Amino acid sequence: MKVLIQIPCYNEAEALPVTLANLPRMVPGCDEVEWLVIDDGSSDETTQVARELGAHHIVRHPVNQGLAAAFMTGLQAAIDRGADIIVNTDADNQYDARDIEALIRPILEGKAEMVIGARPIADTEHFSWIKKKLQSLGSAVVRLASGTTVRDAPSGFRAFTRDTAMRLNVFSSYTYTLETIIQAGQSNIRVISVPIRTNPDLRPSRLVRSIARYVWRSATTIIRIFATYRPLMFFWIAAGAFFLLGLGMGCWYLYFKFIGEGAGHVQSALLATASIIIGFLLAMMGFLADLIGVNRRLLERVDWRLKRLEQELAPSPHREGRDG
Repeated sequence: MKVLIQIPCYNEAEALPVTLANLPRMVPGCDEVEWLVIDDGSSDETTQVARELGAHHIVRHPVNQGLAAAFMTGLQAAIDRGADIIVNTDADNQYDARDIEALIRPILEGKAEMVIGARPIADTEHFSWIKKKLQSLGSAVVRLASGTTVRDAPSGFRAFTRDTAMRLNVFSSYTYTLETIIQAGQSNIRVISVPIRTNPDLRPSRLVRSIARYVWRSATTIIRIFATYRPLMFFWIAAGAFFLLGLGMGCWYLYFKFIGEGAGHVQSALLATASIIIGFLLAMMGFLADLIGVNRRLLERVDWRLKRLEQELAPSPHREGRDG
């Protein structure tokens, strides 16, 4: 059983020595543990530091492509290098590496295919009150959208089976955390959470530069991914809102029509008609989106099987030894 710990990095030359110093060389129940650093177009000495500190594999983007792209590059590189379990952690040493064993244990025991570390948000001193509340609210929304019981959706400390890694596809350039949970939940991948510990901040978060921006980007990601994986429900909820508005405006107009004052409320009848037409169109769009979703699921299944076939028929030369 081979575990590969991947670390997406962008200008992490200062933080990387601390992070790598805490990573395990051995994990109970596993035969091999290797480290993979994904340098996302850093302008500092991230690659050189990773090589000097003993990273087994280094993959580098020529330009910065964002956290989500670095994460996906890491998954593919880990698969190519023969990983049975892939652990993702941050380069800023936010997560306590001693909990990697707890993170992969449910996978080793066959209880999960994707495990997410749940941070002690309420006890994290460097999180503001508003950030704690937003984290809890965001996790609740993701649980609803994904049908999972994940307690800390934005956590980047997570483990995947090899097969799960081949099934994941990330479309966002901002972050992978929310999208992969919703995708996994809607794809019937077994997802659970385990409690983990965290370390003091080495630097401010680069992902959460402002609360307003973080909320906006997270909300749009959740809505887009929910629409992608539950299109019928998404469009029918929108259609239902317009139908209710049309019904309300229609009743309002009929009331005044009944008492002889309908001439002064024609605009209500027009709004009711327009709302019902929009609701009908949205309902039809829901049917079409659902049919498109069936094709997407079939394509995902084909892509997954092709990846498995490629791995079985053409093992990568990177599976043995070191690179980078």
